[in-house]
Amino acid sequence: MATQCPDKVTLVIGGSRGIGRQVAIDFAKAGYAVVVSGRSANDASTVAPFPPNPNSQQSTITTVTREIQELGGIAAAIPVDTRDEKSVTKLIQDTVATFGRIDVLIYNSGAIWWSSVAGTPYKRYKLLQAVNADGLYASIQASLPVFEKQGSKGRIIVVSPPIYSRFFRGKTAYSMAKVSMSVLVKGLAMDWEREGKKDMAITSIWPASSIDSAATTNFKETNPDGARQLRKPTIYSDAMLAIVRAPAEKVNGLLTLDEDFLREFEGVTDFSKYALVPGSTPPRTMPLEFPNLRVKEHDDEGNRIDSNLIRRSKL
Repeated sequence: MATQCPDKVTLVIGGSRGIGRQVAIDFAKAGYAVVVSGRSANDASTVAPFPPNPNSQQSTITTVTREIQELGGIAAAIPVDTRDEKSVTKLIQDTVATFGRIDVLIYNSGAIWWSSVAGTPYKRYKLLQAVNADGLYASIQASLPVFEKQGSKGRIIVVSPPIYSRFFRGKTAYSMAKVSMSVLVKGLAMDWEREGKKDMAITSIWPASSIDSAATTNFKETNPDGARQLRKPTIYSDAMLAIVRAPAEKVNGLLTLDEDFLREFEGVTDFSKYALVPGSTPPRTMPLEFPNLRVKEHDDEGNRIDSNLIRRSKL
């Protein structure tokens, strides 16, 4: 039984701090009931000063939920370990039990390790796959029946990059995990197109310039001009809100950047308000153009095989 039945619900996986926290807060401000999910939780009532530094360990799913509630929004904190399929499935079930539905699923959870193949132990490689690609797959698998019950209506937004060669350099294991997520975006989008699900869309988004977050804290603190090279995480939440406003057919399977999407779909030309240091111009860290992954034979499915049909025929 749902405790509340709001009109629209967003589940933010990886909403404890940084970008995820900002996304959760801004979706709540836009009228969504928000489930803030992640591994870290504490007694938010005892945190002082409040709110905590959004990039610190003091910022957890419970403090973010408290922030939203104190702003007048609707939110619930539900823990998850994205490395554990059962934990992910329970998160989806608990979200529906709490708010009755899921309209937007945002997967922001991620593990980072940048080094060469030789410098990346197998144990670290497995962690990168588990938190990034595997956790996303489990989250989507668990949420698909929910979207189906809602009349095949819903949006999924994934924090993963466009696919291009330079991204792999110096961080192969990390790239394998993150690009796998982008491949999942493309593949699921094609599934929905083939099935005629016109109200479903999955989109990938990545920052065009570096964003102030837990991941960039060390860079900001050790580089004299570090803060001037960063943008506020609000550019990410603004872009995500724009994605869910866009027609599903325009964004299904799209691998985009925050700045590029806001420019193309929202007509934004002045990004100065997103600079972490007023008056600074954070450099773009991503390419201006990306390779076109679509081949001329894209629509030719050839001898399409469904392993489920083959398995059933042998039973």
